[in-house]
Amino acid sequence: MNRHQDALARAATKAAPPSRGRVLVVEDEVDLAWVEQFNLQSEGYHARVAPEGRAALQAVAEFTPDLMLLDVMLPCLDGWSVLARLQELPHDRRPKVIVVSAAAGEAARARAQKMGAEWFLSKPFDMDELMQLVDEALGPNAA
Repeated sequence: MNRHQDALARAATKAAPPSRGRVLVVEDEVDLAWVEQFNLQSEGYHARVAPEGRAALQAVAEFTPDLMLLDVMLPCLDGWSVLARLQELPHDRRPKVIVVSAAAGEAARARAQKMGAEWFLSKPFDMDELMQLVDEALGPNAA
């Protein structure tokens, strides 16, 4: 994390109201990951970033997110493999999932749903649209 990103993260954390839920951003595009994290924190969510699939699975165990924003095109372990591994978890330990991917189309959307993702958002997307889905997933007053 560079100094600019660190300052943004600190500012968002200080300005944020009490946590509305835990969100794990699984995204290998660093700039997009930080923008998502900043927006989530600004809206009161406790957000963490994992840059690849293995780190995402480790974060699920340690951070116990309520929601995962999951890119499917990732290094090391792709998002489809992450989704498959999430299905092995007990239901009460499994985060809700929004697949966020450039792999647009009905085939990708259907595959995501079949593998347990509740929502699918095609890249590029509008940040307001993403935040609406997060609010829908966690509820307007999630704790």
